[in-house]
Amino acid sequence: MELPGFYSLIADDMKAVDAVIRQRLHSEVVLVRQVAEYIVSGGGKRMRPALVLLTAKAMGYAGDKHHELAAVVEFIHTATLLHDDVVDESALRRGRETANALFGNAASVLVGDFLYSRAFQMMVGVGSMRVQEVLADATNVIAEGEVLQLMNCHNADIDVEEYLQVIRFKTAKLFEAAARLGAILGNATPDVEDALARYGMHLGTAFQLVDDVLDYSGAEAETGKHLGDDLAEGKPTLPLIHVLKRGTPEQAACVRLAIEEGGREMFPQVLAAVKASGALEAARACAQAEAQTAIDAIAQLPASTSRDALIELPTFSVVRRN
Repeated sequence: MELPGFYSLIADDMKAVDAVIRQRLHSEVVLVRQVAEYIVSGGGKRMRPALVLLTAKAMGYAGDKHHELAAVVEFIHTATLLHDDVVDESALRRGRETANALFGNAASVLVGDFLYSRAFQMMVGVGSMRVQEVLADATNVIAEGEVLQLMNCHNADIDVEEYLQVIRFKTAKLFEAAARLGAILGNATPDVEDALARYGMHLGTAFQLVDDVLDYSGAEAETGKHLGDDLAEGKPTLPLIHVLKRGTPEQAACVRLAIEEGGREMFPQVLAAVKASGALEAARACAQAEAQTAIDAIAQLPASTSRDALIELPTFSVVRRN
């Protein structure tokens, strides 16, 4: 699926962000440059940087610090991808070899550390203690979410709320921070800042829930990763939790065994159970509810093309195919 039309609204800003990214990726260490440029140039929707830009525009911000902060958010996101792929032993992302598959685990972890530390150098340069507070808090919560997810692997007894907590920590927190940053730059009132933060959190939750669905319904050529990766790692995502709670005893037993054992051997049987139990529809409905909650959170914003774009973004997140 193509990116939504509102990206044209921030096309010039995104070019400026790309220029910042290229400039800030520079390192005298050749391997740092190689790995960082490989992962950053790997495509992606750049939704988190776009969120910084759109919320800043919606608040009437007219400076250029949003370019720097959009790049910071992208660096933090990229660092988490590098670390995640090592932890998950992933070989494919966005249709290409992962950095760890190409350069090795050690290089991926260490360059992820470089990107985190470079992001903190950049945020200090913005000169706002509030910005530093938001990003430091977000980075810490994301790390907690990664550990929570690790603890939940092979746990077939996790419930929906426990799983949603992982999503809100690991994925949605950076969306929340990105939206809050735009509000801070635009000198929004505390109420509006909190509304945009809620918007980001629910948008990020919807985004991850759709990723969960695509792991059992997408086409590998579109998703850019192997189907069944979550199952292979023993991750009890929302479609599987639905089967465990609402499926037949036979379906639930199959999914429980697959989560506890990990691997891909049972993927065909699990996929059949997921489809037969209505789990994909239930997970997508949950994502749609999160998207609508995000839209409702910004109802108070004054009318503008930027607000229209922010309203479009959750809808795109739910209907996308990659």
